[in-house]
Amino acid sequence: MSTRAVAILIQDDQVALIERHRDGRHYFTFPGGGVEAGETPEGTIQREIHEELGLEVAVRRLVAEIWFRGRPQLHYLVEAVGGTFGTGTGPEMVSPHPGRGTYKAVWMPIDQVLDRPVLPRPMAELLFRSQTQGWPEPHPVIQEDDAHPAHPSSLRCT
Repeated sequence: MSTRAVAILIQDDQVALIERHRDGRHYFTFPGGGVEAGETPEGTIQREIHEELGLEVAVRRLVAEIWFRGRPQLHYLVEAVGGTFGTGTGPEMVSPHPGRGTYKAVWMPIDQVLDRPVLPRPMAELLFRSQTQGWPEPHPVIQEDDAHPAHPSSLRCT
């Protein structure tokens, strides 16, 4: 089982996302990637954010654990401490991947995340709610249904 570490970077009421075009689909994901052998989730976030966004970040805290297809996705609130947004030089950012589509770093106003195809959907919903209600304590653990991962009614919280 491979763990994915994901960053939630918020600035000026906007969130950093990766815009994807793949297999005829257009959607947005939170930046991050797989935790490599000998790496912590926090280290993964720092590496991935540098590769994908061109930023240095400080990892603040775990805000959600989302399970999809039996794999954990650990979502951490982060803060930019250096670098220039949009200058990521990871391989996925500098050239299209055959079969994997395109990647582009973007800012999206948080008040639009529920109106746009932001995945995983439970994280988009949690982010939206956090702006008025704060981040829940302890962090939620969410099971996401494989059949309908973007549909809110398919969620089971534990």
